[in-house]
Amino acid sequence: MSGGHAKSDINVTPLIDIVLVLLIIFIVMVPGMSKSMPVVVPQVVKVDTPTPPNKDNPPLVVEVDPTPDNKAYVFKFQSEAMELSELANRITPVTQLQPAGMRKVFVKIDEEAPYQVAVQVLDQIRVASNRAKKETAAKPEWGGQDGGDIRIATSLKKRNP
Repeated sequence: MSGGHAKSDINVTPLIDIVLVLLIIFIVMVPGMSKSMPVVVPQVVKVDTPTPPNKDNPPLVVEVDPTPDNKAYVFKFQSEAMELSELANRITPVTQLQPAGMRKVFVKIDEEAPYQVAVQVLDQIRVASNRAKKETAAKPEWGGQDGGDIRIATSLKKRNP
C-alpha cells in the first residue's frame, strides 16, 4: 500500500502543446501584419475668427418665449410672432431655398418651457421638413433630389430676473 500522498508534480505536456500552437499562430500572422496601407491624417486648421453668416443663406431661428403672465408661450420665426400651427407653413418655403443637405433651423426655447411645448415645435419643423423634401423633389430644376432633411440645433434661453 502506498502512503496516500497526493502527487505534487505539474503535468506540463498540455501547457507545451498550447504554447506550440500559439507559436505557430504568431508565426503565420506576423507576415500579414507587416503589410500596411498609407494613411493620410487630416491636419487641424485653427481659425481665430468664426466664419461670418452667409447673407444668401441666413440662419433660420425659431424662438419660444413665455407670455408676460407665464401661462402660455409665444412662437417666433425670424423674430416674427405667430401661432404654432403657422410655423410649418412659414418654414417650408424658406428651407427650400437652402442648399441641398444644408437645411438647418435653430430653436431657442425658454428653459422653463414644458417638454410638450418643445415636442410640438420640433413636430412642426418635422412637418416642414417633409413638405420641403416633397416639393423640392417635384421641381425639375432639382433633378428629382429632395434636398435632405432639416437639421435642428436647440438651445435653452435663460429668463432674465
